[in-house]
Amino acid sequence: MKTGSMNKLASKASKASSRIRTPRDRRGVRSDKPITIPNQGITYADPTVCDGCGAMYTRKSWRKDHPITHSMLEQVEWAKCPACRQKSQEIAYGRVVIRGEFPAGRMSAIQRRIRNVEERAAHTQPEHSIVSLDKVDGGLDVFTTSQQLAHRIVNELKKAFGGRAMYRWSDADGALYAKWNC
Repeated sequence: MKTGSMNKLASKASKASSRIRTPRDRRGVRSDKPITIPNQGITYADPTVCDGCGAMYTRKSWRKDHPITHSMLEQVEWAKCPACRQKSQEIAYGRVVIRGEFPAGRMSAIQRRIRNVEERAAHTQPEHSIVSLDKVDGGLDVFTTSQQLAHRIVNELKKAFGGRAMYRWSDADGALYAKWNC
């Protein structure tokens, strides 16, 4: 019996490995979908420091946790990081709509939570930041530089304060519309 069950497992494994998609297999992927990478077409020298937020570009990524030494200052180039460029051009790939009846203390707690989530994300990924946080009738509108940060903000608000979350991604540019009701 054991050999029969082993043969069945082996045949299932071989069938599964034959269904693994290779990089050449692009079925189901639209070829006309635009690339939404914020630094499209821009190359940065290694090291480059952002003159807006102080993030450093080294080893093909932007980080805020790399210390800048005096010897580095002589060889570093200065430019704006993708997040600072997005903020200055007011380009947002994430929108968080917060609605509900909030007491005054809760609204400030929600804003603090949003800023804390941004700080945590910006520590390792400075390109994830808030473009704007606007008070509107009945709540807040938050625009972010990335879909991931918008998703993370709504997830943290739901975890901390309860309520309902709704997510909708755009087919055109991949932007995220997230709504949280308490």
